[in-house]
Formats: sequence, structure tokens, C-alpha cells
Amino acid sequence: MSTLDRAISASVPPDASEYAEAWHLKPSPILSVQELLELNERSDRQGWQQLSRHLTVMVASGAVWGLSWGHWWVAIPALVVYGFSLASMFAPMHECAHRTAFVSHPVNDAVAWLAGVLSFYNSTFYRRYHKWHHRYTQIPGKDPELEDIPPTNWMNYLWQMSGVPWWMGKGRRHIQTALGQFEGCPYISETARGEVTRSIRWQLAVYGGAIALSIAVQQPWFFIYWLLPLVVGQPILRFVLLAEHTGCTQDGNPLSNTRTTLTMWPMRLLMWNMPFHAEHHLYASIPFHALPKAHEKLAGQFTEVRPGYVAANRHIAARFDEAA
Repeated sequence: MSTLDRAISASVPPDASEYAEAWHLKPSPILSVQELLELNERSDRQGWQQLSRHLTVMVASGAVWGLSWGHWWVAIPALVVYGFSLASMFAPMHECAHRTAFVSHPVNDAVAWLAGVLSFYNSTFYRRYHKWHHRYTQIPGKDPELEDIPPTNWMNYLWQMSGVPWWMGKGRRHIQTALGQFEGCPYISETARGEVTRSIRWQLAVYGGAIALSIAVQQPWFFIYWLLPLVVGQPILRFVLLAEHTGCTQDGNPLSNTRTTLTMWPMRLLMWNMPFHAEHHLYASIPFHALPKAHEKLAGQFTEVRPGYVAANRHIAARFDEAA
């Protein structure tokens, strides 16, 4: 394989040779071979530093939340920050599912699993699901993310923002997976089903153990430090994730089917630079720490770039009136 071939194949998800028939796995050489090779470099130092920063925010805000009962003007903001830092553990789970956060695959997989436990995702299931999302981004009937129908009116929008449909869907899928039921999941191969089932069973066992501990010591720790904060943080994550593709073209063009959102550094920190989402979809091999540089190099290439998540969601909501 030539250097050019290696660089181009590095721009798609792991095991991308499986996806030869996909529409958008023939990226134009917007970046030079050398640029792509440099941007693709993994870094354990960057990965551990980023994870440490995220965990510091989570632990600090969680401590303030736990120690501020009765002082609600402090406790409530702390709960919001803690809840979102917990929900946004989705971001390191996602990054590690791509195996780009760290150099070692086992380290990526271990961190992904633990981050998934915290955010109520299962990384073993998600890694395979997400490969198909990259394989068929915005292709109706192919992209599994499109199974969650985008909102078409304000009532549906607010319902999705509440996080309730997400909780219902995740709970149902976790139970089905734990029982070895994979109907409607073509992205989970027969050979992978045992691994995925064992993974979710271990995850549910962790939750069961945490609940049992709370009951044994007669303290509502599970509710106060995990369930309630995640319920509070999940709507913020819905607000962020909805902006990634909703309202973009439903085709195989990575320059128009994904949105980049220019946002403040705290959001970029907790979302591991995933607001640069169009860049990520065009070159999925680029690790989180190199996405800002990729954004600079790819400036002007994308049709959907919005100045913040409020602007992105306003753009999405503006179509409700058009459809009415």
C-alpha cells in the first residue's frame, strides 16, 4: 500500500475495509498526505491529560454538589455542572470507541467501557453501532442514528430535549442486549454478540452493586451522585448532540451532512473537541487533540458551521415553521 493509500484509509473508522460500498469513504485529498499523517498521530499524554481534566471537573463539581445541601444557590449550579460532566463522559467513550484517545487498543477499550458505565452507554455495543453511523452517515434506512427520528415540531423537540426518550431507549436496548436479543442490529455480527452481551451484563452488574451498596448503608448515594445528576445533565447532552447532523443533508457528502459548531472552551473540553464534528466525520482517524488544527486547515470546506449550540438549535427549530 502506498503512503497516499495509507493516509486515505486512515481517514475512515477502524476496520474500514469492511465498508468499501459506502458512499463517502472516498475522501477528496483536501489535506496533504503529510498533513494527515501528522494529524493522525495518537498521544497517550494528550489522552491522559484530557481525561484528568474531565474527571477533575466531575469530582470537583460533584463534591460541591454533595457538600452544599441547603445552600441551593451553590448546590443547583454545581449539580448542573456535575450532571453534564457525567453525561458528557459519552465524549471520551466515543473517542475511545474510535481508538484514537490513546495509543493502545486495550487502554482505549478499558477507558471506553468505564466512561460508558458512567454515562449509561455500553461501549462494546456502541463501537459497532458507531462504525455503521460513520459508514452510512445521514443515509436514510442505513444510518442507525436516523432510527431516532429528528424533531419536526416544538412538542417533539422538547420531548427529545427532556431526555426521557433516550432513557427509555437505552434501558430497553440494554435489557435486550443482556438477554442476547439483537433484532434490528445488523451492525452487531453474530461473532460479536457474545462479547457484547457479556459486556452489558457486567455493566448492569455494576449498577446493581451500586444500588445494593446504597441500600446496605441506607444512603441514597446511587440516586444523589449518579441517577439524579445524569437526569439533569442528559438534556444538555441532547441539546449538543442534536446539532451534529439534524438539518444537514441526508446524503453521503461529508462536507454537507455533518455540522461543526463553534463553541466556548468549557464545552470543547467536556465534549473532547467533538463540536468540530464535520472535521471528525471527514477524517475520523484524527484524534480529539488535533481537531482544532484540522478545523483551521479545513476552514471553508463545510456548508454547515454554526456559531454556537443556541444558533445551531435555532436553525433546526426554524424548519419547524417551514414544515408547518
